[in-house]
Parts: sequence; structure tokens; C-alpha cells
Amino acid sequence: MATQGERGSKAVDNKNMKIPHVLSVAGSDSGGGAGIQADLKSCAAFGVYCSTVITAVTAQNTVGVQGVNKLPEDFVAEQLKSVLSDMRVDVVKTGMLPSIGIVEVLHHSLKEFPVQALVVDPVMVSTSGDILAGPSILDGFCEKLLPMADIVTPNLKEASALLGGFQLETIADMHSAAKRIHNMGPRNVLVKGGDLPASLDAVDIFFDGEDFYELRSSRIQTRNTHGTGCTLASCIAAGLAKGFPMLESVKAAKHFVEDALQYSKDIMIGDGFQGPFDHLFKLKNSGRQVAFKPSDLLLYAVTDSGMNRKWGRSITNAVRAAIEGGATIIQLREKDAKTRDFFESAKACLEICRSHEIPLLINDRIDVALACDADGVHVGQSDMPARVARSLLGPNKIIGVSCKTPEQAQKAWDDGADYIGSGGVYPTNTKANNVTIGLDGLKTVCLASKLPVVAIGGIGISNARSVMEIGVQNLKGIAVVSALFDRECILSETQKLHSVLTDATSRGK
Repeated sequence: MATQGERGSKAVDNKNMKIPHVLSVAGSDSGGGAGIQADLKSCAAFGVYCSTVITAVTAQNTVGVQGVNKLPEDFVAEQLKSVLSDMRVDVVKTGMLPSIGIVEVLHHSLKEFPVQALVVDPVMVSTSGDILAGPSILDGFCEKLLPMADIVTPNLKEASALLGGFQLETIADMHSAAKRIHNMGPRNVLVKGGDLPASLDAVDIFFDGEDFYELRSSRIQTRNTHGTGCTLASCIAAGLAKGFPMLESVKAAKHFVEDALQYSKDIMIGDGFQGPFDHLFKLKNSGRQVAFKPSDLLLYAVTDSGMNRKWGRSITNAVRAAIEGGATIIQLREKDAKTRDFFESAKACLEICRSHEIPLLINDRIDVALACDADGVHVGQSDMPARVARSLLGPNKIIGVSCKTPEQAQKAWDDGADYIGSGGVYPTNTKANNVTIGLDGLKTVCLASKLPVVAIGGIGISNARSVMEIGVQNLKGIAVVSALFDRECILSETQKLHSVLTDATSRGK
């Protein structure tokens, strides 16, 4: 069994860190909205590395597909061998496979170089209606790929083609199609019902061989739907590469697509009837959360409603003063607030934080975080598991986990957290019966953690420097409650503490 020191040295040695890896085998979209381009952006949004094997080069835009140039089968085989023989691929995701020969090449390559999972998106018709793979490909799909697939993700037209023309017009038809396709060999089937005419929601049917799941999301009214199928399949692959179970990966992928469509619904790219959407939530200045940076943890301010009442100030005034004093991230920790009051306070605080580009996290309450579109959540060991929180919140939200031990830190990494909070370092009055770990315990957790760490518990201006100078690179800041909010002037206390932290971190470089 590895000692804590051995685990710590491995945690900080990047050579020993396994990077989740998806290989996309698909066509190139010159318009950038679907195909390989969508797969690369989807995996990037999930924090997963994506390599590519190009099967065809298309000329297409927002109007449609103007041309398809298939790559030679021997060159597709060469690409597959180059990546699979060297780069430790976890999951292969397929898109456009334009010839029976390429299907056979892929089948042979996966036999030679097995991977953890195969996600098959049976791309035959683009979202705009253009034919990308003819009927001759069907036999190859059914005979070679479906029996190898961990999941296949047909839309209504593709499911109909796989089933010899069976028409899908109702949710009951989708159930029947999922079961029939499952009988063709894949371990799981997701029939996508985005084009189902009679449904007010976007309904997908997931079937794992035993149970059916109706997965519903809002139907977003937008022209920008080009590449939704590629994106969904790539996000599923990314979730599997990170170790998520199949159903959780599907739910997280569906949530991501809904979120991206909602964000992108008014973007105008191209003059055609079907535009691309923004996978990375960067193309418009809407006040959406900025990407999480470890440096955001430097001065982590955690609110306390009791302290605000004691000093006669509102939570919004407290948050504004902390931000103006130099707080780099805000967590709303309102244990006694009623849900409606908490939601309204969170919305008001989020507006303040967004205007200053400061992340706002919600303590424990994932429902409140979802309702107000907060930037993320922080959960404890007795709260909802981070893995479940990630499946609900999607890949773009920040998730932090409280950890006292190296084992808990490893679990946070495995579950897809973005950072951990470690402590209590010192005794504190803000949390009853909180076991302290001291500076030595903090250092042990930091050395074992593959994630950035913020120190928590009993820290203030008198001991902040000692905490930051324990000599570990991934300790990025301190979380404070009383040191800011149980003081007469939050602004001045935050300024003083920020100065101490800035000086301590600059000396440590």
C-alpha cells in the first residue's frame, strides 16, 4: 500500500496523471458547427482531451452541404493506428463514416486496439437534411459497429433507417425503436426526439436493456441547432472518459446541449436557416460566468446571515463590500434561510458578482444554484456527492468539495470537482464540532490533491501568512467567514487581508 508521502509525490507529478481522452472518428465541417469541430469543442468544454481521425472533408455552411470528399480508407486506417497505438485513448466516438470500407477499417482497428467504450452516433443525414451516408452503410453499421457499441445515439430519421423504415411519430414509437435497436447489439440506446412534432419538450428515450428513461428538457426556439447530435454524443463520450456511469453521462450531455442552445439562441453566424451554437459560452457578453481559475481561490469569502443580522446589514451590501475590498470568489452560506428568500438573495448577489466578474458559489443547495444560474456549488462530505452534482449542473459550473483526508481529496478528483476546501485548519466558531487538521494535516491533503486547494477554518489576518507559507504549490488561498463578516467594516478588513495574501504569495514565487 502506498504511503501518504508516496501518494503526495505522485499527485504533484504530472507524468503520472491520466488525462481523460476521447478519439473522434468523423468528418470535418468547414462551417465549424458539427463534425470533428463540434467534437473538439464539446470535449474541451468537459475538460477532456480529444484527438481526431478525419473520415471525410465537407464543404458546408449555414445553408447546407455543398460537397463531400471521402478520405482513402488506407489513410483513415493509418490515422487510427497512429492515435490508438500511442495515446492511451479511453473512449472512441464515431460520427460520419461515409463508406462501408471505412466502417470495416474502424472495426478492425478497435479489435486490434480495444478501448474502454465506443459511442456510435450513426450520422447519415445532417440536421439540415443533407445525405451524408447512403443506405449501403447500414449493413456495416448493423453487422460491425452496433455489437461493439456501448451506446448508439440515433435521431428519429437515423433510428428509422436502422430499422428498415419504421416510422417514429410518438414517444411510444421511440420506446419500441430503442428496444429493437438494442436487440441489434449495443449495450445502451438513446433515441433522440428533438424533431418529434407532437412534443412540447425535447424528449429522448434511453434504454439500457432493462429500464427505459424519458429524459426531458426545454425545447429552445432557435435557428442555431447545427451540430446538436455530434455535440451530444461527444459529451457522452467525454463523461465516460472521466469515469462517469452511462446514464449520468447521458444526462450531463443533454443538460449541456440545452444550456448551450439557450445561451446561443440569438447568435447570428451565416445567412442560412441553420446556424452553429457556442459550445464554450464565449461569443457574447451576457454576464455569464467566467472560466474558473485556481487564482480565484486567493481570498474566498463565505457569507453568514447571523453575522449580517448582528451588524445590521443586508447580504447584498456585505457581498458588495467584500468584492470591493478584494475578495476573489464569493460563497453564499445561508443555513437558516427559507428557500424563496435564499433564491432572491442569490439572484441579487449574482448580479453584483457578474458585474465584477467574480464567481458566485452556493453552499450545499444545488437547487438554488440551478434556479439562479449561480457559477457553481460547494458541497461537504455529508452533502450530495460531487459526481451527482456534476451530472445535474453540467460541465461549465464550478464544484468544490470539503476534504480532510487524502482519500477524500482523491475522491473529489475522481468525481469531477474543480477544487477542494481543506480544514478546519484552526478551531472556528462558525461550524460546530468541526475536527481540526492543523497545518500539517493541510499540507498532507495538499500534497495528495490533484486539484487546487483553499484552506478553511479559523483563518484570519493574524495567521493567514503562516497558512500560505506551508510550501505547497497547489494551495491557492484561504476561505474566511468571521474575519470579514463579523467585523464592523467589511471593506477595510478585506483590503487588509488581501494585502497580506498578495504579499505572501508573491514571496512564495
